[in-house]
Amino acid sequence: MSVQLEHVNYTVKDARKTAEWLCDLFGWHIRWQGDAINGGYSIHVGNEDQYVAVFQPKSSKDNPETNYDTVGGLNHIAVTVDDIDGMEARVKEAGFTPQNHASYEPGRRFYFHDGDNIEYEIVQYD
Repeated sequence: MSVQLEHVNYTVKDARKTAEWLCDLFGWHIRWQGDAINGGYSIHVGNEDQYVAVFQPKSSKDNPETNYDTVGGLNHIAVTVDDIDGMEARVKEAGFTPQNHASYEPGRRFYFHDGDNIEYEIVQYD
């Protein structure tokens, strides 16, 4: 049996704004968008095989706690690239701040937070 991750769904303040920078930064496209649960709005952004569903609720509540302390919280979203230095330049151009750089077996990585304080990990494997 082969199992492959299809998508991740997470909540943002502005689905359209998040979808726009995801498309610009990662070269993804919008696969679908429309009304969602409880009067919210969802946009599916990714490639032909995988995507993220960014969900914008009808009204949002901010949670000041760190996700790493919240059971059921989202810790980070990771993507792999073949040019981590080029992607870091793109992350900076998009207005985000790369941090926590590390080399580890089997590659290199860094992280950044978006405007909703969602953490993204960028990984390049050797």
